[in-house]
Amino acid sequence: MRATVVRRTALAACAVSLTLLATACGGSSDADTDAGGGKNDKGAATSGSSSSPKTSAKALSTAELETASLKQGDVEGHKVAEAGPDDEVPADGLKADKATCLPVVHAMYGAAEAGSKATTKRKVITDPKAGAKKSLKDMTDGEAEGALKAAFDLTSTLVALNAYEGTAGPDAFAELKKAAADCAGGFTATVAGTKQKIVSITEEKVTGGDEAAAWTLIQEDEGAKAPFKLVALRKEGTVATFLSFNLAAGQDGGAKFTVPTEVVAAQAKKLG
Repeated sequence: MRATVVRRTALAACAVSLTLLATACGGSSDADTDAGGGKNDKGAATSGSSSSPKTSAKALSTAELETASLKQGDVEGHKVAEAGPDDEVPADGLKADKATCLPVVHAMYGAAEAGSKATTKRKVITDPKAGAKKSLKDMTDGEAEGALKAAFDLTSTLVALNAYEGTAGPDAFAELKKAAADCAGGFTATVAGTKQKIVSITEEKVTGGDEAAAWTLIQEDEGAKAPFKLVALRKEGTVATFLSFNLAAGQDGGAKFTVPTEVVAAQAKKLG
């Protein structure tokens, strides 16, 4: 693998998400799978509006939301840690050149919408694969390329839970789905003063909770493109968002990078 290719891929992927920078740059599953462990209802994932009635919900307390949040050991083959100050982007530091796209930017960084009473954030990253048995200097070009791809083949996910009161949870979920549909052709986000160009949003399929939706976002930086997966799942008044990326996916256009349904399923299970 040429060094310039590796460098451009790393820059493209890391430029998209300052939140995931420390986890993914420092360090699969079927997208049609039911993340809640039940029957796969494709209609719930593809509907353009909330599929559940907007019943009034009591927001989980901060302590209850912490209990419902992922912890180490909850997702097999993954490491789970609390997000720290370096992973946070204040809501006022998130902007979009099209106002209707702002809920997508908020979801990418786990920022709450109006009505949120409590928030938790976790970083989840796949365990690295076993290292190569040869040293790099003893490898052929093909073996070295495979080893480098394997080293980059880690999926990092920022999981945010926001607890909402009344109908604010279903409202936030519906606004995100509308924003993703309205902004399918792309937009430019500004994150802590840095511009990030999203060139397309394509709907994926995922189920779980009371309703769920997923998308592939393609970010472009100086001609290099990197795919991201964004998932939203609502259980009563709590909305969970998941932003994932895999550095190796930039090499093949994201063809092998799928929605992290094992992470979504584990979170759905804890939400009940």
